[in-house]
Amino acid sequence: MSKGVISKDEDYSQWFNDLVIKSDMAEYSPVRGCMIIKPYGYSIWEKMQAVLDQMFKDTGHSNAYFPLFIPKSFFSKEASHVDGFAKECAVVTHYRLKNDGNGNIVVDEEAKLEEELIVRPTSETIIWNTYKGWIQSYRDLPILVNQWANVVRWEMRTRLFLRTSEFLWQEGHTAHATSEEAIAETEQMLEVYANFAENWMGLPVIKGRKTPNERFAGALDTYCIEALMQDGKALQAGTSHFLGQNFAKAFDVKFTGKDNKLDYVWATSWGVSTRLIGALIMAHSDDAGLVLPPKLAPIQVVVVPIYKHQEELDNISAYVAALSKELKVKGISVKFDNRDTHRPGAKFAEYELKGVPLRVAIGSRDMQNGTVELARRDTKTKETVNQEGLAQHIESLLEQIQNNIYKKAFDFRAANTTEVDTYEEFKRMLDEQPGFLSAHWDGTPETEQRIKDETKATIRCIPLDAKQEEGKCILTGKPSTQRVLFARAY
Repeated sequence: MSKGVISKDEDYSQWFNDLVIKSDMAEYSPVRGCMIIKPYGYSIWEKMQAVLDQMFKDTGHSNAYFPLFIPKSFFSKEASHVDGFAKECAVVTHYRLKNDGNGNIVVDEEAKLEEELIVRPTSETIIWNTYKGWIQSYRDLPILVNQWANVVRWEMRTRLFLRTSEFLWQEGHTAHATSEEAIAETEQMLEVYANFAENWMGLPVIKGRKTPNERFAGALDTYCIEALMQDGKALQAGTSHFLGQNFAKAFDVKFTGKDNKLDYVWATSWGVSTRLIGALIMAHSDDAGLVLPPKLAPIQVVVVPIYKHQEELDNISAYVAALSKELKVKGISVKFDNRDTHRPGAKFAEYELKGVPLRVAIGSRDMQNGTVELARRDTKTKETVNQEGLAQHIESLLEQIQNNIYKKAFDFRAANTTEVDTYEEFKRMLDEQPGFLSAHWDGTPETEQRIKDETKATIRCIPLDAKQEEGKCILTGKPSTQRVLFARAY
């Protein structure tokens, strides 16, 4: 394509990479598996952070920060947890470099750490070691803490925003006096994530529980939100874990209850990451570039002047200044692109590629007629409207665009979610029409693993709203009482 972006129908993976790079969101790092998030991409993350952070605070959580480095011995205290992350851990063994005398910088072999440090893949271990000093009585509970941080998981096959060795995220870690409180917290945060995905990202999600095979390492139960991308693959967009007393027992975190009895604390953890940006791109964008929901777009409205002389630009600029002021009062971000180094057509192409929801073009004739031209990114439609009441009209249009982006993704998911009752149909649909497959499963990890090995499809979740329905497992024919959601996934 002219913008250097391949069609998603030709090569979806390359299309995604092209969009990320050409739209100036991110680029590859000199460090294998890591990425540089450029200002445009990071501004989307900042918007996500701001909304989520307020949601967390509205539900009683506070932010804290814990160390990047975790003593290796901490991981040996919770066996299933370390098993889940052992192959992804980056390990620090030395603390000093030296010159070898030949102009080379080498590791100083005499500066070996007494105990190796793990670069944080997740923070349960160091946080629960810390909570041991914070909690003695029921009066110290609950602890509702969130951390915005970076983590490292040494991935072998990486993709920008979707799977990188280092990524940004938030991780909530809470401590409670009862299992009921902890489970309620786990479910509450799942609702927060679903609300954010649907009402801000324009991304319809299915709320569900993970099977034991797919649970977070060290959790008793994992809740998740699952979304469908335009290539028919699923993407896990957020998780919330009920950890039971596993980490409290591993780190001996006890409290004295109201009944004066000593008990272990109940725990949760929950998180979303910069993977959400990948979901945003893959769920909505097209061959012309990004399609961003207005609520998360760094630039919601761009105004492009079309003029021949400085006097014409001055007149347009005066009008745009007044319009921008009106829009900013409404909380709408505006960019006035009056660069004289780019022609209007080049600007139009640039902002289409960057997914700016609404473009306003205004020229000398528009100034005379009291009109402007509006171009929507989601539908690629244009209309000429009066300048009078324009701010209100733009506000309404942005709301329509937000709703339309969600509806389009919702309709796509509905069209690509299929109930199947036989293994032959299951395998055929995976190849012919990828998407969510709703099917019966006998509840055993052996059957789940065999289906995964044979088809590369996994159980994405057991939907929370799944109706009870008698049926037979598609593989074994054994009885089943409800359908689960299968898909190939990122």
